[in-house]
Amino acid sequence: MDAKAPTGLDLLWGPGTPAPGSRPGLTAARIVRAAVELADAGGLDAVSMAKIAERLGFTTMSLYRHVQSKDEILLLMLDSVAAVPAELDEPCADWRLGLQGWCRAQWAMLRAHAWIVDVPIGGPPTTPNQLTWTDRALGALGGTGLTESEKAGVVLLVATYMHNSARLTAGLGESVSGESVAAYSALLGRLVDAERFPALRRAVDAGAYDYPADTAAEEQQLDYTFGLDRILDGVEALIRQRAR
Repeated sequence: MDAKAPTGLDLLWGPGTPAPGSRPGLTAARIVRAAVELADAGGLDAVSMAKIAERLGFTTMSLYRHVQSKDEILLLMLDSVAAVPAELDEPCADWRLGLQGWCRAQWAMLRAHAWIVDVPIGGPPTTPNQLTWTDRALGALGGTGLTESEKAGVVLLVATYMHNSARLTAGLGESVSGESVAAYSALLGRLVDAERFPALRRAVDAGAYDYPADTAAEEQQLDYTFGLDRILDGVEALIRQRAR
């Protein structure tokens, strides 16, 4: 791999061979799997070389025969949980439906592994699974008439929006539950007076800061679809413009 490439890419793109002195039974794949389990249970703060070694029953130093650093483990973790669902391999005649399906799959992954949004961004996608996600999104835009640069821009915009929405959801945590949202709406009702905050008062009175009464408990969460639809509306306008 290029000397400037993120550490760990050789393990993902190359055949890989056991390092000299490697302990039997310990592999980079096992280390990454243990790290993901720790992160899924306790977030990124729960991931350390010492905790991974303890979980696997090895010494901390033995891990360094397989991985160079925690940064390398984070890169490997990201790729390991980013397997692209098979349904995204199927061609979709409608670009909008294709991108919506892509986003649903992204959302499921980001919600299943909430720690993803806390991994420091060290550069553009470089791992096999990350690039597969990019390829499938670009493929959904294949028949739109957009230039390749415009397609890449759309994918970056949509991916960034999904990542930020997942980060906000993870940060809000229990505050997006039905009970908490209702409490916040009630609090705004007491604090916001129509003279000082006329537009906000109208929004509060219209229920804009509460879930509709018929919203099921499992659906009471931050909804990314409204913002996504507005983004895709803009993309649709660009596609019509290019068609003219």
